[in-house]
Amino acid sequence: MGATETLRSMAQLESQIATAADLIAHCLTSGRKVLVCGNGGSAADAADFCTEFACRFVEDRRPYPALNLAQGGSLLTATANDYGFDEVFARQIKAFGEEGDVLICLTTSGKSENIRRALDEGKTRQLKTVALLGRDGGPSRGLADVDLIVKGDSTARIQEAHKFILHVLCEICEARLLRA
Repeated sequence: MGATETLRSMAQLESQIATAADLIAHCLTSGRKVLVCGNGGSAADAADFCTEFACRFVEDRRPYPALNLAQGGSLLTATANDYGFDEVFARQIKAFGEEGDVLICLTTSGKSENIRRALDEGKTRQLKTVALLGRDGGPSRGLADVDLIVKGDSTARIQEAHKFILHVLCEICEARLLRA
């Protein structure tokens, strides 16, 4: 599947994107927080997404709590050393996640065990969960309340599509947050 086909596949996600935006906006306007995680480039996208809420996206508005679980080198390395890399996000969800929060996980393959563990822990703690996945969703498909699966063969194109979806979510949510 080429770049054009990958980008076109996002059109099929309109209703899932709307559902994810509803979960995020409701969470934040109810005084809850968003937790976001991913590996590598997805971790960088998670950081940007959190910044759009805790600082601002376009408009000047109050900040909302959004935490990137891939930041904080000492916490990540201590957890990886003591519990294994598969637990780096799940352990933080145990520490910071509360019922009513939203967990957003990013993986271009759906195969990352630490993402699967994060989704499992999110469910255990009764967080609402959103997964941005790639290819066919891999083993992470179906673990979240909302799956946003970008079909494609290129990790780069999937990651670009994820970034686009994250910014669409910010745009939809910001309009609601400005009215809150």
